Amino acid sequence: MLAELDMPREAGVKHESDRAAVDFGVHDNGAVGSTERNPDGSGLRVDARGAGRRSGRGEKNSEGEHGGLDERGPLTVARDAWFLYTPSAQLRVSLARNVRLGIVMTHTTQKWSLGFVAAFAAVALSACNSSTPAPTDGGTTPSGGGTTEGGTTTSARPAPSKAPFTVKEGEVIRIGLVASRQGELRPWGEDSSNGAALAMAELAADTADGDPNKLIIEGHEIQLVVQDSNSDPVQGKNAAEQLVNQGVIGLIGEVASGITATISDVAFSNSLPLVAVGATRTDLSAKGSHFFRVCYTDALQGPVMAKFAYEDLGLRKMAMFTDKAQPYSTGLSESFSAKFKELGGEIVDEQFYQTKDTQFAGPIANTKAKNPDGIFLSGYFNEVGPLARQIREAGMTTQPLLGGDGWDSDQLLTSGGDAIVGGYFCNHYNSLEDRPEVKTFLDAWKKKYNANPGTTMGALGYDSTKLMVDAVKRAIMEAKAANKPVDSMMVINALENTENFPGVSGAITLKGRNGDPAKRALVVEVTKEGQKFAKAFEADAVMAK
Repeated sequence: MLAELDMPREAGVKHESDRAAVDFGVHDNGAVGSTERNPDGSGLRVDARGAGRRSGRGEKNSEGEHGGLDERGPLTVARDAWFLYTPSAQLRVSLARNVRLGIVMTHTTQKWSLGFVAAFAAVALSACNSSTPAPTDGGTTPSGGGTTEGGTTTSARPAPSKAPFTVKEGEVIRIGLVASRQGELRPWGEDSSNGAALAMAELAADTADGDPNKLIIEGHEIQLVVQDSNSDPVQGKNAAEQLVNQGVIGLIGEVASGITATISDVAFSNSLPLVAVGATRTDLSAKGSHFFRVCYTDALQGPVMAKFAYEDLGLRKMAMFTDKAQPYSTGLSESFSAKFKELGGEIVDEQFYQTKDTQFAGPIANTKAKNPDGIFLSGYFNEVGPLARQIREAGMTTQPLLGGDGWDSDQLLTSGGDAIVGGYFCNHYNSLEDRPEVKTFLDAWKKKYNANPGTTMGALGYDSTKLMVDAVKRAIMEAKAANKPVDSMMVINALENTENFPGVSGAITLKGRNGDPAKRALVVEVTKEGQKFAKAFEADAVMAK
């Protein structure tokens, strides 16, 4: 039920920033459409957004040009969205419906430009009047809605349509894990892999079979199969496809949102459940009903850090440094900025860099000229450490540095040194928390690996694996009661109905939440010894207006 739009490169103005987007006017039902770049950079996607997002009407830009898009690739438009059109664009429509006439605006950080919206007749199946977003890949849309971390109602998600993967009675059931075991994100990959292995070992030891090397559930041996993403979205997709070929009933992974997006596409097209370990980009869960996570999202951690900056640190003028190559970073900067402005603060500057950059003198000089009270660094630890050093060396020594869970690695102190000490970031749990789940987990980790986990991804990998196995167990019991083989859709349904699953990172409830558990978030301070708990935030309190 989607339309695709092929936009030639010459169709519009050149973007000044990779964060260009298209804003749509308000629909009859109050929803507003918006677009963003695909995780792999190949074109733009449009989806329906809730009321209260951006809207408006535009004018020609200063050159008198009408706007367009400069990125080749399909523009996927959800049902009830509007289509962008420029005179040189080639339009391909497939089962589009309920498209209205209106005006759209293309914006960058420096200029606005106008495009036109073409109205098209409905070409659809008989059930045309649904207000829920249309699924991709021919999927069906399940009935019912859900809630976000703030407790607000959301629409149902597209459901996979391919026949589910089936396992006969007594056959081995394989669960696939994609982790960054090599590359710049290796600290997260190692911890999530080790957390998964620890979870499997504990579950095997608890089974009646008594063999610590085998996990047996109702006659099925449960195996964990691991593939390396090499810290790369394309290789992450390849890893997921290899796991599909190995016959897995579900997938776990990843930590980086950009890699997770490609894995999610593979899982959706094969009707497999995906449990993300630490991927926090908010829109990932909207792609399909197969997607779940054990972590909070950027819709929470951005506002958490904004609230901490404004209310606890008393900051009023913030600058931001955003990694435009990472969907995680761009999304986190957006959510931080929106909440900080809502609280009454001002974003005085935003500078951009790209993953693997090492020199930041130009952007730092631009930020210094704006004299901010504090600086929000939304990227990963790899660049945050050197960036913090250079910020301090440039003379900005008093401004607090803040960030998200992308800071979470022992390597942050190695690369950032004293410059990053005293900074604050959002995290999922803290090893010093006085909860029995945390103590039991850390004791088991030390016994198996003779050390503490270097990042919180150890705990999240552990939680993800135990949650997936628990869902597989429930699916097996459902299949046994119905006297039929267990399949991957049963696992998806079991995950969807999860309530109060005990995790190291906190209780996990997925029922009615469209894949996003309501998790509390912690703010921790960077010290020379590691991390120190600063404050805990509950989702409902943070997201309340």
